[in-house]
Amino acid sequence: MLLCIDVGNTNTTLGVFDGKKMLGTFRLTTKIERTSDEYGVIMKQIFDYNDINSDDINNAIIASVVPKGMYSLTSGLIKYFGITPIIIGPGTKTGMRIDMPFPEQIGADRIVDAVGARELYGEGHAVLVVDYGTATTYDLVDDKGTYIAAVTAPGIKLSANALWNGAAKLPEIEIKKPAGILANETVSSMQAGLVFGQIGQTEYIVRNMIKESGLKNVKVVATGGLGRIIYPETDILEVYDQELTLHGMRIIFERQKKRR
Repeated sequence: MLLCIDVGNTNTTLGVFDGKKMLGTFRLTTKIERTSDEYGVIMKQIFDYNDINSDDINNAIIASVVPKGMYSLTSGLIKYFGITPIIIGPGTKTGMRIDMPFPEQIGADRIVDAVGARELYGEGHAVLVVDYGTATTYDLVDDKGTYIAAVTAPGIKLSANALWNGAAKLPEIEIKKPAGILANETVSSMQAGLVFGQIGQTEYIVRNMIKESGLKNVKVVATGGLGRIIYPETDILEVYDQELTLHGMRIIFERQKKRR
């Protein structure tokens, strides 16, 4: 079985695959101060509790945007699972050409999302991936499978944190869609600004990326935990796949195996 680990700024997501079948997904808070023993024990406990035999996990692949915690994580996999993981980064053969002046600056998670969207949803046409994470990212892959453009914007939670940390009288709130945009008190007014503002941003950026690229028939795929709030509210997002990153990692792992 294959263990895919997506290390984000806020959460670390684990996905276990038996071939192409996903057996389960699990989330940890990303903490760079964890030791290798903590990583190893926590993962084994999670898998065993969910009836996944950790002894059957014989491969692992990692995509991380948090370099500081990687030594402990990889050491935990080696010590507790007997696995030396593949780490996605510059030089990894993903099967996707990147037509950018500084490809090494593109986050591993973004390349993984692009690979997953191209493979799962982009046959014969271009894809644009919108990932609602700590940042909201937009990644465009043309109809030949080449990664050609990227936009990075503050994510919903990042914007929310800026509001309640930067303005003394604004409270910390739950991020959800309010009843309407005509808010009449503080909490719903903040929710309206965050959610409807993100919808407007999404529609403007997606339309203009497609327009400026000159591409036709672009499939727009959303992912990321908070994407579930935005996806139902705009027709510009055609697909929502919360596990897109994990599937992209599985696809890249399979491509690595074929090259061995």
